[in-house]
Amino acid sequence: MRIRATVAAVSGALALSAVAAPLAQADSRDAASLDRPSVAERFGASSAKSAFSTAAVAPTVSNVTVNAGKNLVFGTTTVKTFNVSLTATHESGIADAYIDLWHGTDVETDVDGYLGPNEDAATCTAVSDTTSTCKLTITGDTYEDLLSNTLAGNWHVTAGVLANDGEIYWNDYYQTHKVQRAAKLTVNASPEPVKKGATLTVSGKLSRANWETLTYSGVPSGQSVVLQFRKNGTSTYTNVKGIKTTTGGALKTTVTASTDGYYRFAYAGITSTAAATATGDFVDVQ
Repeated sequence: MRIRATVAAVSGALALSAVAAPLAQADSRDAASLDRPSVAERFGASSAKSAFSTAAVAPTVSNVTVNAGKNLVFGTTTVKTFNVSLTATHESGIADAYIDLWHGTDVETDVDGYLGPNEDAATCTAVSDTTSTCKLTITGDTYEDLLSNTLAGNWHVTAGVLANDGEIYWNDYYQTHKVQRAAKLTVNASPEPVKKGATLTVSGKLSRANWETLTYSGVPSGQSVVLQFRKNGTSTYTNVKGIKTTTGGALKTTVTASTDGYYRFAYAGITSTAAATATGDFVDVQ
């Protein structure tokens, strides 16, 4: 097991890293790569004054941003390239930066997911003699990187910076970011057309991406979904009632038909599963 060297970082931030054992293979898919770089491998740190001295003055880091702050949502065939960036300051100026996402409970002993940058070095744009904004891209692939549904949820974000004089900041626990399973919603209102004042049955299904089988499957019972209605000729949906999924993600409820319009289901999502909204189903009320 390769252990990352201790480096200067903010108070309370752990600065050791390790490579965990590869994920077990799922069917014929290869195990995801968990080969995270060490500080020396990433920054080529030949100077030991930052990498091994607690007395060194590390760069400061702010505005770490992943995918413009939006959750990362992966379906069954998703290949997504997204931007990551940070702002760094040091009296000598900024030479390079590093950002990755990793999943697990401990960076030394329990890493079971990793999404690393595509570039060997960040693009750092100086905004002053001491401060730069640094950008990278990361590509995530459901097939290659997300072999288990247990990987859905909060991922840790590593932030690293190399100053021009060799000082280093590295924090494997800088913040977290959600990596979610994509969700789908269907809706059908019947009968159509329906008489005014009659009972209208609205049914549907909430499913989500299963990263292990690369198919969509119904969510567990008890997920909260809202039935919404938009009157014909208007542009805004309003909430009608809340219901919960039953076996296999099934949805079913009744309303009293009153006027022409569109019914749909909306799901707010949870930590592991993205939000979803069904396409409205038009009902002609006669």
